[in-house]
Amino acid sequence: METDEALYARLKRGDIAAFDVLYTRYKKPLFGFLLRSVRTRADAEDAFHETFMNALRAPEAAFAHEGAFRPWIFRIARIVALNRVRSGRRMEANLARAPEAAPPLGADDQLATAALHRALDRAVERLPWALAEVYHLRASGLNQEEVARVLDVPLGTLKSRIRRMVECLREELTPWIAD
Repeated sequence: METDEALYARLKRGDIAAFDVLYTRYKKPLFGFLLRSVRTRADAEDAFHETFMNALRAPEAAFAHEGAFRPWIFRIARIVALNRVRSGRRMEANLARAPEAAPPLGADDQLATAALHRALDRAVERLPWALAEVYHLRASGLNQEEVARVLDVPLGTLKSRIRRMVECLREELTPWIAD
């Protein structure tokens, strides 16, 4: 499989097929991150396209200081999302999460699972932005090193934020996870 960096280099030379591969490769994780950040499908779609347009406008070696294409594109997405949130274009509606592939649950289990998901969503919404951002990036599939690069913080700082995020979520969700 061709690396993201090689695909981006091909794209910058005008290879549209490389764009299609990168777009497909990042559609789910990047769109998921943006959706959780801006909260509406319309804003997430706009932010996703804006992210790719910003990446296309950047010089070919723009991500060299990031070390890799993946954290660089998430960094662009983060900035786009922050700009949208700060400018007040965030809507109230939150899309329901797609059901996970699992054996069918009974009615009681379905209700309990749905209640837990709602409780988690509310708990994440109450997190300070810096901690919620870490949650969303990790939930999008980025590893700790990539998240640290996206946020432009030392790995130790990120680990401290993760620890604090877990503490906050554990405290909020105690009624749901206590025996």
